[in-house]
Amino acid sequence: MSDTVKKYDIIVIGAGVVGGLIARSLSFYDADICLVDKHMDSAMGASGANSGIVHGGYDAKPGSLKARFNILGTSMMEETCKMLGVPYKNTGSLVIAFGSDDEKELDRLYENGIAGGIEGLELIDGEEARKLEPALNPTVTKALWSKTAGVVSPYKLNISAVENAVVNGVDFLRETMVTGITREENGFLVTTDKGPLTARVVINCAGIYADEISAMAGDGFFNLTPRKGEYLLMDRSEGGLVSRVIFQPPSEKGKGVLVMTTVDGNLLIGPDANIAESKEDNSTHASSLEYVYQTALKTCSKIRLDKVITSFAGLRATPDTGDFIIGESSKVPGFYNVAGIESPGLSSAPAIAEHVADEVGKMLGGLELKEKYTKTIDSHEFFRDMTIEEKENAIRENPGHGRIVCRCENVTEAEVIESIRRPAGARTVDGVKRRTRAGMGRCQGGFCLPTVIDILSRELDVDKEEILKGDGGSYILAGRNR
Repeated sequence: MSDTVKKYDIIVIGAGVVGGLIARSLSFYDADICLVDKHMDSAMGASGANSGIVHGGYDAKPGSLKARFNILGTSMMEETCKMLGVPYKNTGSLVIAFGSDDEKELDRLYENGIAGGIEGLELIDGEEARKLEPALNPTVTKALWSKTAGVVSPYKLNISAVENAVVNGVDFLRETMVTGITREENGFLVTTDKGPLTARVVINCAGIYADEISAMAGDGFFNLTPRKGEYLLMDRSEGGLVSRVIFQPPSEKGKGVLVMTTVDGNLLIGPDANIAESKEDNSTHASSLEYVYQTALKTCSKIRLDKVITSFAGLRATPDTGDFIIGESSKVPGFYNVAGIESPGLSSAPAIAEHVADEVGKMLGGLELKEKYTKTIDSHEFFRDMTIEEKENAIRENPGHGRIVCRCENVTEAEVIESIRRPAGARTVDGVKRRTRAGMGRCQGGFCLPTVIDILSRELDVDKEEILKGDGGSYILAGRNR
């Protein structure tokens, strides 16, 4: 632990998609900014384990922060993804009904959406719904069609936002745990397990731990409940079963079990919604996954359990306030909360980031744009998506493209190396996985894992035994040093 105090204008705590996009928006301005996260990488919390839906916004209460930022964020998402080289698809979504009670709920959602100014909403009957989605069960009687909804890769959006921020000069301090926040005359002293930091403004984007960070700063006015959602992910061979995001009517627990094709082409079903045992509980359970599967069959009976390649769980930070918590603390001047960002948090993230950057700039007396900054990152086409001629040219330019590391996803050695060498690059097996899809295919890393470990070891200049799967302590190999 260092005793040297690092001084910043702004410290952002939490490198999830909201914290990452806020850091990016602030990085366009002439200010010293630090992004702090306790994890080994960005996208290690809720941003790395959700459905990736860009919601239409019809279900949020008109006038709420959820409604406001969902509408704005969804309208911004396509352009944001384009700038950051992140795949996005405007698929639209359907909420389906199975009878008169469900139809009344769809009517309510439609009226709610219209009252909130949502465009592209239409109520259609079951026959029309099956024309759009032939795999829907014949028992579907009605559907709410939202034409503005879409899908995105949540972790790629998160990672690219952080990379863009780093390119613009933001310090990304990973594996850095905030242990204390003290208000001082000219700002804050933020203590961490890696040494002290100071800042004029602190922005709390700590996800499920945002209530604890706020209390640490002296304003514990809200509490967050970890609500867990479990998912089943199918092989890409099943991805054509549906082309839109298909919801069943929502309940008091959330939007319910959905059926969708991810932006990468996998069929995804889930989540359920249960209170987690702890804020670190990302376990999956056979009974919960069976519930997800059986519920999804009501939407589409053709879903095949034998095509499941993995299951996972994500935690949502459900606030006791009933809405997003966005704004400067009334008790601690200069401390800014961005908390309780559950669904539709991903959809809202671009708009939240722009809003927070503007407000924090005003808190600091105005920020000037830098003479030189970028809103884009140096993206590239993946080898698997190239034509034969393009692949031949890529191999001539870099022979590493001639060595396939991941056969399921056609990821090359050159791509794995680049994912590590990029700004805010991969440091773990899962970090490589999220950036390249190596290990995301049918065998889930069964063949490529040893090679990925070899490359990480060589690029990071550490022993193979030191390479982690995901976060601190997740060692894969045991050797003489352990």
